[in-house]
Amino acid sequence: MPKERTDKRLVKIGELARLFSVLPSTINFYTREGLLPEDGRSQGGYRLYNEEKAITRLKKIEYLQTNKRLTIEEIKKML
Repeated sequence: MPKERTDKRLVKIGELARLFSVLPSTINFYTREGLLPEDGRSQGGYRLYNEEKAITRLKKIEYLQTNKRLTIEEIKKML
């Protein structure tokens, strides 16, 4: 039976922003609004995000904003 991966990759805001092609301020905004929860902090105090989970969430937010034309408040209710 294959083992489930437990070594989830954590990334800082800057790297997550590059991976998703947005500004770090966008990631900060989504975090402040409660749309993108952080998964911990680095020893230096930087926010850390589970790469896979955060990318999935960002795709959902982008879809709801772009295709469904939902506001941040409406998206909050859906997530």
